[in-house]
Amino acid sequence: MKLTKLSGALGAEITQTDLNILMSDGFTSLRDALFEHGVLVIRDQSLTPDAHIALAERFSTIDINRFFTPVASHPNIAEVRTAPDMKCVIGGTWHTDHSYDPAPAMCSILAALVLPPYGGDTLFASMTVAYEGLSEGFKETLKSLKAVHSDSSFAQSNVGIDADDTAFRAPTVHPVVIAHPATGAPCLYVNGDFTTQFEGWTPEESAPLLTMLYAHATRPEYTCRIAWRPGSVAIWDNRLVQHFACADYAGHARLMHRITVEGQTLSPYRTLG
Repeated sequence: MKLTKLSGALGAEITQTDLNILMSDGFTSLRDALFEHGVLVIRDQSLTPDAHIALAERFSTIDINRFFTPVASHPNIAEVRTAPDMKCVIGGTWHTDHSYDPAPAMCSILAALVLPPYGGDTLFASMTVAYEGLSEGFKETLKSLKAVHSDSSFAQSNVGIDADDTAFRAPTVHPVVIAHPATGAPCLYVNGDFTTQFEGWTPEESAPLLTMLYAHATRPEYTCRIAWRPGSVAIWDNRLVQHFACADYAGHARLMHRITVEGQTLSPYRTLG
């Protein structure tokens, strides 16, 4: 397994490994690299659906997304499909997968099946580096706050998601600054798609500060960019990163297979002393 960093903030590219036959020590190295770098892109794979599922289950139980169309032969896998006539794409805004759930998804595993002739890259931003880029006084303020997250934005979706009314759940609350469950690292945990307001604040009161945090969290120096190629598989930790799918390939189809993996209730970050 060869690892090459993608940027100063986050991300690594992995080559010389086969996810279909990953041994125990190889998986441990992969998981450790994920927790260190936030997102990994593994090149030159021929990942079968069964191997995709098996890889996800090594992290934890699969969390089936209730808003995406499942793959008919493997319903644990979700289709992320863009038709040639679509002007907007699924994931075409900065967001964190499943932050609207009480125990948000741990990681997502995305495999490329059909790619456009150009474009379609995915950008990632480090929420740990974004947090560290704030002033000490602001960090202390944010650590005292919680935020409300909701799946209601899917009701206004125009990217081919036909959500059944039974899919929606009541809003949930998470700390604004969480401690990563495995490493304890601080992570800024608000995102423009699913965060609606701070707990105890109105949406109008919350909007100026949330807007500032969204802009800060996605500054270019906190990001990396993955250019998809045939055989590429990306794994990202939803507690450590946000991501954004570029809609710059109008007129062309794109099909990815995605699995999300169950996470756990998130705890607030607390400094010692």
